[in-house]
Amino acid sequence: MLVLMEIWESIRDFVGTGGQVLYVVAIALFLMWVLMIERYWFLLSEFPRMTKEIVGKWDARQDTTSWYAHRIREAWISEASEKLDQRMLLIKTLVAICPLIGLLGTVTGMISVFETMATQGTGNARLMASGISMATIPTMAGMVAALSGVFFSSRLEARARMVKAKLVDSMPHH
Repeated sequence: MLVLMEIWESIRDFVGTGGQVLYVVAIALFLMWVLMIERYWFLLSEFPRMTKEIVGKWDARQDTTSWYAHRIREAWISEASEKLDQRMLLIKTLVAICPLIGLLGTVTGMISVFETMATQGTGNARLMASGISMATIPTMAGMVAALSGVFFSSRLEARARMVKAKLVDSMPHH
């Protein structure tokens, strides 16, 4: 319990130094990771079952060579592809937004620095330091959030392309 209290204190100190914008970065990061975990779960558990069902329906067909059969095959592959690509645009958007939210923190931190300079002058560096850290920490947090999202979302996309290709290969069109 004591360890959790210390972790919570560290987080509060970090947010106190970086400003309220860090909460927005944390929300975007949390949502991005929930969506990516859901997509990984879909790829590893749901999609193989769906693939097996589609391939089973294709293998059970008498006609696999006519124009009509090819359109049915394309429709099934298209439906599966659409399910694979669900929420990927939202994940990419969240990845792209994280650094922008960090830049919003930079702007608010610099406004704080300029307000301090306007009221106190430039002689007190200690007063300006809090605004400068409020300007740099959100940018760093947004970049770290985006980097984790870029890496794992690109891995997710590559895996989706791979299983989509396996589906196409497992449904031969004669």
